[in-house]
Amino acid sequence: MRSEMPSFVYYSNYGNLDAEIYLPHTVKLLRGEKVPGIDNAAKVRTLRVLFEFVKLDPELVLELGQDPLKQEKVRTITKTFDSRYPGNATKTEEDEEIIDIVPSNNEIEEAERNKRARTIQLDSAGSNLTSRFNEWWRQGEYLFDFKADGDYFRIWVSDKKRTAKIELHKRSTGLQWFLSFYLVFLVERQEAHKGAILLLDEAGLTLHPMAQKALLEFFENLAEENQIIHTTHSPFLVDTNNIDRVKVVYVDKDGYTVASNNLRDGIDISSGKNSIYAAHAALGLSVSEVILQGCIPVIVEGTSDQYYMNAIKLYLIQSKKIAPEKELVFLPAGGASAKGVQGIIGILGSKTEELPIVLLDSDKNGNDLKKNLISGLYKGDLAQRIISTIDVTGINNSEVEDMIPYEFLQREIDRLLRNDNDVDFVDSYSSTEPLIPQIEKFAGNNGITLCDWKVEMARKAKIQLLKPKTNVEDKYLTMWVGLFDKFISKMD
Repeated sequence: MRSEMPSFVYYSNYGNLDAEIYLPHTVKLLRGEKVPGIDNAAKVRTLRVLFEFVKLDPELVLELGQDPLKQEKVRTITKTFDSRYPGNATKTEEDEEIIDIVPSNNEIEEAERNKRARTIQLDSAGSNLTSRFNEWWRQGEYLFDFKADGDYFRIWVSDKKRTAKIELHKRSTGLQWFLSFYLVFLVERQEAHKGAILLLDEAGLTLHPMAQKALLEFFENLAEENQIIHTTHSPFLVDTNNIDRVKVVYVDKDGYTVASNNLRDGIDISSGKNSIYAAHAALGLSVSEVILQGCIPVIVEGTSDQYYMNAIKLYLIQSKKIAPEKELVFLPAGGASAKGVQGIIGILGSKTEELPIVLLDSDKNGNDLKKNLISGLYKGDLAQRIISTIDVTGINNSEVEDMIPYEFLQREIDRLLRNDNDVDFVDSYSSTEPLIPQIEKFAGNNGITLCDWKVEMARKAKIQLLKPKTNVEDKYLTMWVGLFDKFISKMD
């Protein structure tokens, strides 16, 4: 039904704030009146949310700042009769004289009280914006100061490194953009955006790369009340902890626009290669982030393992089962090949001077790779940094999927293994045997073709696991906490 369809709000122009705001125009614009030369809806919206957010009435600010001095125009008319003009003509001259009326003492005192009241309001509003803004902006502790001078309202900014106050328009365009963006969305999500799906086109491109990463945190906050779909060409705005949320958008060979969860889709098409660049660059940057920020890197075999490990990490942190002092970053090696794993080890080891932890399946490929690493790079005591899934699950030939409760995988497994033989996989499933060989055997017996299925199953499982109020049985919690304790202790 049409009444049940969600509403969408699209943004491409975010309307940066001006540093100097002319209050008489602002009052008219916020009343819905036209002002000659100003026809920017985005800027008007940003003005409205600014004053609403800091709880200031621009009309009152203007009124409280009026001077007590009054002026009155007096018109003097002089008539002169000159008999030299025929017919007794009259020549009339007009003149104007301006007389200053000195205000009374009461009027002066009232104006002083009003201006003090205005200063108090402006100081309070500036302090309010400062404290709330710094909860989200991670690129310095900024102080906002509001000043009003006659008909003008000005925004000044300082920070701990540069204590001198500077007008907003002289600060970075990134700060100007984020301030405007922040105000618009925090205010309007309670009003026009309530329950709406927000469509954000190329948000945050003027921000510093680290500020773009902070913007992702802001998106997470907004997403508690609004679903967000945002487009970007920036790798810094791709959340590698939630890479399963990313879709690559490209034009296929037939000219159709395609949105796909598979980040390798369209890779053989020129436009597809351009589309996936940001996502691939983001994954590469996650390696740099490990190097730069002293995280704990853990190499896993593939993307599906990365999904599972990120999901487990986030669940354990949210449920307060672990509180790691360093960020754990899971890096997929593209399979259990010595070349792929050793390539990542080479990058990390050359920078950190420490070999990273490696988590491997305990199937044949994983066991072969483990022997290869222990006989080479991970000789002696370093062998403890190679963890096999059997060390965690106790199941021979196990894979990372065997660390996940079956109920979080069942829906996708049922979809994959749907068949015409009226046979259900769950009827033959054994929790004491490795899951993946069971799935592959069932598919072969029932004529089912499996294609690129493990990553999608991992993505769906992560979504299920991170839903609110999800409960995991103690058997798996103990397994997970033990595994993450291994990650942390082996890097000490």
